[in-house]
Amino acid sequence: MKVLVPIKRVIDYNVKVRVKADGSGVDLANVKMSMNPFDEIAIEEAVRLREAGKVDEVIAVSIGVNNSQEVLRTALAMGADRAILVVAADDVHDDIEPLAVAKILKAIVDAETPGLVLCGKQAIDNDMNATGQMLAALLGWSQATFASEVDLDGDSAVVTREVDGGLQTIKVNLPTIVTVDLRLNEPRYASLPNIMKAKKKPMDAKTAADYRVDVTPRLTILKTTEPAARKAGIIVGSVNDLVAKLKEAGAV
Repeated sequence: MKVLVPIKRVIDYNVKVRVKADGSGVDLANVKMSMNPFDEIAIEEAVRLREAGKVDEVIAVSIGVNNSQEVLRTALAMGADRAILVVAADDVHDDIEPLAVAKILKAIVDAETPGLVLCGKQAIDNDMNATGQMLAALLGWSQATFASEVDLDGDSAVVTREVDGGLQTIKVNLPTIVTVDLRLNEPRYASLPNIMKAKKKPMDAKTAADYRVDVTPRLTILKTTEPAARKAGIIVGSVNDLVAKLKEAGAV
């Protein structure tokens, strides 16, 4: 069985994001980019499933600019068997919307026929949290979101989900879409030998036009602003003073 893992190139989570002076978007000049952390967890889980003998092949897919091949090479170094790069934008500031990504992924799924698609639950740049669910709807497949544990059992997947009330364990029929959460695993570091081996692994280059998908944006960003600066706190002398201050602020 094949596992397909979509991954996205985003601003590295350690980087402090800066907004452009004109408010038109985020400044990406000379900014370190890396694989979306949730997608990194998905790659790790897919590789673990292959190492356990439960799947045969791990395919990494990235949709975006040509530079996305960097994160695909990282996925290959982590253990993915091959990669598919879909160039759908020329400008790094152009973010492909979830519906367009889901349509491209559907076309890839139709061609590759995987039994499982492992997605990060969301990308840390736009926090849409929609691609996996849209892909499941387009394919008519079962889905399990926010997974903190995944196991394959015959023609089913047993998934433990993180919900508001705690944990929920469900069983879904394969093929299925699973979106993963932070507590699923700890991704491995790509070793230097594996990085060198990754350069020889196959990476197919495609375009959105190859899949006949229109990636024209349906949303227009009107303005981007930084979060408001946090106000300075105050020091109180006692619990009574604290309660009085909270009452003044309307917090109690």
